[in-house]
Amino acid sequence: MAEITAALVKELREKTGAGMMDCKKALNETAGNVEEAIDWLRTKGLATAAKKSGRVAAEGLVGVATAGNKAAVVEINAETDFVARNEQFQQFVEDVAKVALTTGDDVEALKNATMENGKTVADNLTSLIATIGENMTIRRARVLEVGSGVVASYVHAALRPTVGKIAVLVALEAPAASADLEDLGRKIGMQVAAVRPIALSIEEVSSDALEREKAIFIEQARASGKPDNIIEKMIDGRIRKFYEEVVLLEQTWIHDGENKVKAVVDKSGSKLVVFERFHLGEGIEKEESDFAAEVAQAAKG
Repeated sequence: MAEITAALVKELREKTGAGMMDCKKALNETAGNVEEAIDWLRTKGLATAAKKSGRVAAEGLVGVATAGNKAAVVEINAETDFVARNEQFQQFVEDVAKVALTTGDDVEALKNATMENGKTVADNLTSLIATIGENMTIRRARVLEVGSGVVASYVHAALRPTVGKIAVLVALEAPAASADLEDLGRKIGMQVAAVRPIALSIEEVSSDALEREKAIFIEQARASGKPDNIIEKMIDGRIRKFYEEVVLLEQTWIHDGENKVKAVVDKSGSKLVVFERFHLGEGIEKEESDFAAEVAQAAKG
């Protein structure tokens, strides 16, 4: 059994939003396993599914570029948020997104590609690091393309029209591109940015994610003490609710609060084939620091 340390309790509390004593009890109940403790807390109604299992703490920007029925999104990280406000850095992110339109999803190919000044992306990044004085990395890239239709983009918390903290690409297949279709794609992008679906359709929800939710629903239903036939209906209802929360096509359209996304798309005569959401720093853990302690240490030096 893992030792239930204060650091472990703090980690669970940050991931779930539950109270300190509840976190400590959950860890005791699960022999110190954080993931199992998260499920234990959710089963007891003490944590919400919206809380993610990792803190997002990286800095930098995400950027998009579009060209006809094709669009690219990239993420470039830096050490501090000050760099994101640097116009030179913002321009670099914009330019790299444009290069990604040609190189695709491969980050190494992107780094080795030549930019307009004749230097590679990697060489330009090295120069930028030397100029700004802070380490930076090109983390990921994604390109979407349709044969006919549009790939629309939406940038949230934008510092420029094409760079910000969250970027979404939405690919819609249709007989032809149009301003209305572009607008629909952008609105879907706003939906994806705000509601954070994990899958396009029910069929795309991973079996692991579904089974994990089912296990929690079953425990909660059993705790109610109701008969098995009622419990079965309760579980079916919870699964339907789960799909409505995490599947894009099943979600309620945030722009009217009534229709489902799939109904809105069907009415447009297009087909939503794929989406991509880049949230700056998603999945990256950044080491926490005690600024006051650092200042005190520097003063001693």
